[in-house]
Amino acid sequence: MEEKKTWDLISIASIPLVMTLGNSMLIPVLPAIEKELNISSLQVSMIITVYSVVAIILIPIAGYLSDRFGRKAIILPSLIIAGIGGLIAGFASWQAESPYFLIIVGRFLQGVGAAGAFPIVLPLVGDVFQNESEVSKGLGVVETSNTFGKVLSPILGAALATIIWYMPFFAFPVFCLISLIMMIFLVKTPKAKKKPVAFKEFLHSIKKIFKNEGRWLYAIFIIGCICMFVIFGVLFYLSTMLEDEHGIDGIKKGIILAIPLAALCLSSYITGKGIGEEKTKMKWMTVFGLSLLTISVFSISFSKDIYILLTALFASGIGIGIALPSLDALVTEGIKKAQRGTITSIYSSMRFLGVALGPPVFALLMKASHALLFISNTIVCLIAVMIALFAIKPQEGE
Repeated sequence: MEEKKTWDLISIASIPLVMTLGNSMLIPVLPAIEKELNISSLQVSMIITVYSVVAIILIPIAGYLSDRFGRKAIILPSLIIAGIGGLIAGFASWQAESPYFLIIVGRFLQGVGAAGAFPIVLPLVGDVFQNESEVSKGLGVVETSNTFGKVLSPILGAALATIIWYMPFFAFPVFCLISLIMMIFLVKTPKAKKKPVAFKEFLHSIKKIFKNEGRWLYAIFIIGCICMFVIFGVLFYLSTMLEDEHGIDGIKKGIILAIPLAALCLSSYITGKGIGEEKTKMKWMTVFGLSLLTISVFSISFSKDIYILLTALFASGIGIGIALPSLDALVTEGIKKAQRGTITSIYSSMRFLGVALGPPVFALLMKASHALLFISNTIVCLIAVMIALFAIKPQEGE
C-alpha cells in the first residue's frame, strides 16, 4: 500500500466501521428495547429494517450524485445526517413517554445518511488508488473494517446498554463526528479530469453496462443480498435465543455474538490481500465461501445445541468473509470509473436489502420451527452457490 495513501485509506475505512456500528450495535440490545417499549419482536426488528429500507431506495441516487459531484461532496453531509438521526433516537428514548415512533424517525435519518456514506466508499477506493492490485487490497481493508465493525458491535452495544439501554443511540453521533473530521482533513481525492456527462447520456451508459455485463452483475447483486440476509438474520436469531433460552445477556452475550463475526473479519482481511487482480480467482473464492456457508447453515438444521450452533456459525462467518471481498473487487474493478459509483451503489443497495429482510424473516420463521428456519436458509445459500458457479464468468466482464 502506498505510504502516502495510508491515512486516506484509514479515514475511508472508518466510514463502513461507523455505519456498521450504527446498525449492528443494536442487535444485542433488541430484546431489551422490546421489553422497555413493550412491543413485539416484529416491531423491534423494524428498528433494523427501516434503516436498511431507506438506504436501499436512496443508495442508487447517492451513487449517481457521487459520480457527478464527487465522493466527498456526498459523504460529508451524509455523515452529518446520520449523526442527527442517532441524536433524535437517543433523545426520544430518554425523554419521550412513547418513543417508538421517534426512534423510527431517527433510524430513518440514519438510513438516509448511510445511503450517502458507506456505498460511496467502494468507488472512492477505486479513485484514490490507480493500480488494480492496490484497489483489491484497499477494498479488502474496507471490507475488513466493515466486518470488524460487526465484531465490535455486539460487544460495544451490550457494554453501552449496561449503562442504560438507549446509550448506543447516543454513541453513534460521536463516531460519525470522528469519521467526518478524518474525511475532511486526511482524504485527498483526485480531481476529475473530465466534466460529468449529461443525465440522459449517463442513463444510456448505465443501460449499456447492464446490457453487456448484466449477467454477472445481477449474479453479484443477488449473492451480496443473500450473504447479508443470512448474517443479519442469524445474528437476530442468536441474540434472541441466547437471552430467552440460555439466560445469557449483557457483555457475555455480546462476546458470543462476536465469535462468528470475528471469523468473518479475519477471512475478509486475508482474502482481500490474496485475490490480487485475478478475476477468475475471485469467482472461485466466492464459490468456495458460499459452499462453506451452505454446509454450515445446513448442519444447524437438526440441532439446537449451543456448541454445534456456534461452531457452525464460526464456519459461516469464514464463508461470508471469503465471498464478500471477492464480490467487492469484481464489481469495482469490472466497471469504468465514470459509472463505478452508481453500479457499486446498486450493489450496496442489494446488500442493504439483505440486511432489511434478515431480522423480520427470521422473526417469522422462528415462530414455526428451528428446522424449517435453517433448512429454508440452506436452500437460499445453495441458490447463491449455483448463481456464482454458472452466472459469474469473469472473462465476460473484463
